[in-house]
Amino acid sequence: MAALDWGSTDLHPKVLRGVLGSYPTGVAIVATRCADGRKVGLTINSFASLSLDPPLVLWSLVNRSPNLEAFRDCRHFTISVLACGQEALARRFADPAVPDKFDGTTLHEVPEGVPAIAGAVATLVCANDQQSPAGDHLLLFGRVLRVASQAATPLVFHAGRFTELLQPD
Repeated sequence: MAALDWGSTDLHPKVLRGVLGSYPTGVAIVATRCADGRKVGLTINSFASLSLDPPLVLWSLVNRSPNLEAFRDCRHFTISVLACGQEALARRFADPAVPDKFDGTTLHEVPEGVPAIAGAVATLVCANDQQSPAGDHLLLFGRVLRVASQAATPLVFHAGRFTELLQPD
């Protein structure tokens, strides 16, 4: 086995993205509704469980995002963990050139008045609990209010591409 070079200090974003890409993540769509009724959503892989008591999750959004104000100021949001077969949705919600990401997307409307992606492996409905600036991102903490899930294989992102988990024999 080759020895690792512990002396590298090249922390250029492209280098970091490559190194961090070796860690596989789930893929989710976070969505909310603005005060004017407009739906806002985007693909994330920065989602993590934070606490079980109280039930808290977190995700992050880059400070230059055109959606920053919508998520910073919203009362509630959903996090829909995507299933295999929903890669096209992940790409659609990640593409800033798509004007209405929700057009043609099958949704559920949760009691809090925000949209959730139909067919997701799991959906968490969250109250926008708090935020914290961190580097070039805003961390958003959600207090989980309700959940829904179904048996399905999750969509995974690894080494710059979508993939799926191998099912045990």
